[in-house]
Amino acid sequence: MLLTTPITFVGGKGGVGKTTLAAARALALADAGLRVLVLSTDPAHSLGDALEASLSDEPVEAAPRLWACEPDAEAAVRRRIAQVAEDARRAVPTAVMPAVHRHLEQAGSSPGMAESALADLLIDRMEEVGDRWDALVVDSAPTGHLLRLLHLPTLLTPWVVGLTRQRERANRAEAFADVVGRAEPEEDDDPLLRRLHARRHRLERASARLREDAVVALVTVPRRMVLAETARAVDQLADAGFALDRVVVNQIPPAGAAGPDTAAALAATRERFAEQGTVEVPLQDTEPTGVERLRHLAAHLGTRLPA
Repeated sequence: MLLTTPITFVGGKGGVGKTTLAAARALALADAGLRVLVLSTDPAHSLGDALEASLSDEPVEAAPRLWACEPDAEAAVRRRIAQVAEDARRAVPTAVMPAVHRHLEQAGSSPGMAESALADLLIDRMEEVGDRWDALVVDSAPTGHLLRLLHLPTLLTPWVVGLTRQRERANRAEAFADVVGRAEPEEDDDPLLRRLHARRHRLERASARLREDAVVALVTVPRRMVLAETARAVDQLADAGFALDRVVVNQIPPAGAAGPDTAAALAATRERFAEQGTVEVPLQDTEPTGVERLRHLAAHLGTRLPA
């Protein structure tokens, strides 16, 4: 696995071993002397199982210079709703608050809320890179989730801009109606507007950083169906302007081992990704969990420190 940027997303189809490879990669960087955070964005967290460590929402040290966490998206949703309710309490009439609470309760259970909250948690950690961490390794959810996660800052920005404009129009209307009020209300008087501006700037920074400081390492296995999904993901990520690392071909059985078309699928995988290159990892004799077995696995990845 090649690393030339401080942020690496390790993704791929479910079951290809991306969590163990993300943990192994992070461990190799920590062993090289970097302060590394590895975090899971997979709703079905298994990073703690790979590291044989008890992980939580906050980073815990799993090995020297290696911290790991499994963000709690549901808790983040609850914190966000509480914050919005508090902002609303200071910005809207008291009589309106019951309706605000009903709306927030519905919004909290809406599709995409947990994903959005998870993206916020990820952005928090991305903003710590260069200060608290030298490198960030993200154990991503399966391919579809990874693509949505990477696109989310860009997709959310116009939505936040629209909300900001609506709020600004509402403020101007209130000022016009208030003949003794100010002609232009100060942004500091409106916590909702201030928070919307801050969120827009944060999303714009995250979107730019994902393209400037991050690389995506996709993991596959020598199976034709997995190759097809990986190829589609490579095309979509490249078209969207994301930097791609070499494709990691994991769990390659010994030559001559029985398997469903393994040799032909491996040859097709090498041919498909010949331009960007591949890293090949043999099938391990034992399940690669725990620090020492992950170190053994990392030896196959080929480490290059962030530039």
